[in-house]
Amino acid sequence: MITDALDARDFKYFEDADGDIGGNFQGNLVYFFRIGQQQEVLQVRTMVQHLFDMDAVPRLYEFCNSWNHDQLFPKAYVHVNDDGTVLVVGEVIADWEKGVTPEQLDQVMIAAIATSVQLATEVAELRQQS
Repeated sequence: MITDALDARDFKYFEDADGDIGGNFQGNLVYFFRIGQQQEVLQVRTMVQHLFDMDAVPRLYEFCNSWNHDQLFPKAYVHVNDDGTVLVVGEVIADWEKGVTPEQLDQVMIAAIATSVQLATEVAELRQQS
């Protein structure tokens, strides 16, 4: 259903070696994970393309706290990579234990993508300030 929703909007996507579906949306890597005991939960996770150094972590925490206070989604958090670079990650989760229609899935996916791009735009502005 995830690839059907992406196909219906003519979005380009890929499937990685683990079978996870992802796409590049305005330079940001967005994954669509099915998680949960019966894979009934959709997790849309966005890795914002802008990288920071460790000195930016307090400022990024402040940004994410403010974003999470003011925005419904995606939930934003700071992630430190093994190489010491830092990025902001956005996450939208929908639990469909009782099932989902194609329309519901499309609505959540498009909202997750659009708001994740909005998050990335604001992170880019923060990056320009550093």
